[in-house]
Amino acid sequence: MSVSVSRAPRIWLLLSDKLGDNAQVQLIADGLGLPYEVRRVYPLERYVYGKPRFRASLDHLDLRRSDPLQPPWPDLIITIGRRPSMAAMWVRKQSGGRTQIVLLGRPKRMLDQYALVIATSQYRLPERPNVLHLELPLMRVDEEAVDDAARRWAERLSGLGRPLTALLVGGPTKPFIFDAAVARSLARQALSISAGGTLYVTTSRRTPEPVVISLQNELAGKAHFYRWGDGDAENPYWALLGSADRFIVTGDSISMMMEVARLGKPLAIFSLPRRKGLLPELRQGLVDRLYPPAGTRVRGGVLQKLGDFLYGAGLVGYSRDLTTLHRILMEKGLAVPLGAPFPQGGRSLPDELPRVVARIKALLDLEDA
Repeated sequence: MSVSVSRAPRIWLLLSDKLGDNAQVQLIADGLGLPYEVRRVYPLERYVYGKPRFRASLDHLDLRRSDPLQPPWPDLIITIGRRPSMAAMWVRKQSGGRTQIVLLGRPKRMLDQYALVIATSQYRLPERPNVLHLELPLMRVDEEAVDDAARRWAERLSGLGRPLTALLVGGPTKPFIFDAAVARSLARQALSISAGGTLYVTTSRRTPEPVVISLQNELAGKAHFYRWGDGDAENPYWALLGSADRFIVTGDSISMMMEVARLGKPLAIFSLPRRKGLLPELRQGLVDRLYPPAGTRVRGGVLQKLGDFLYGAGLVGYSRDLTTLHRILMEKGLAVPLGAPFPQGGRSLPDELPRVVARIKALLDLEDA
């Protein structure tokens, strides 16, 4: 479905407090080259980590902190994430179904009500006319910020032995395990690989305390260590992106893997172990049958009908497989598993943004779509 209007289309970006998510929405909006308005929404405290039941609603939002959502209703909303997309569905309902929604990522429910879903390779979504499958996330890196940080940190980093290996640490995410024992294994491998040079470790907002403590204990006196702190001006992350010779990134962090890959730096991925057990394995096997990786899916048939029924009934959701992203980066020569020789670096990633822009302009029935 497309919408044709006599004026310039009214576009809202519905954003949350997640900077990485917001950056992807902003990238698409800037690529369109059309005027837009930003609406920021913030969840109630109990839903910052808790997951509200997906429906067209504002009940999960802190309306005192959030921007008002009121007419005139937009022709198009671009958004990402469970909480903002629930609000987008509420706006669509208020507009009588006229507002079209473009969603980045996987829809928790109501796939057929989105005008366009932009799904990258880690998401297991079915083939649909309103689903655009991309290989890699649209994440970019702020190269000006990287260069500026590298200049400011040049004196502090210049005396470190080379090669300088940056270890970027994320945190646990289903169905993977990232606990103190896994952290010890990571630290030992990183130390072995960085022998003869310098290891510089930085944790992140998602790194749990037991993992931080385990890493600190294993690396005490053997590596430079930064413990993430909100608003800490001494965070070396951007400077390391610009100055380190090579990188180790935990496989849970899409944003950190993509930023290193976009810069063309040598990257090794530390894959987290999967949680074992009969139920997780049965569930993964079912998902693999119902929603195989992009490019191998066949439309129609019994399995698609079964998958549609289970999704519509709320019994299964579309899953995420981060190892698919790992595999694609490795196939393109942009990464290796930790323990293999680092890639040369210097390779560039394909730009899939023009495909996204063209599809959205087609929705808006613009002449240059």
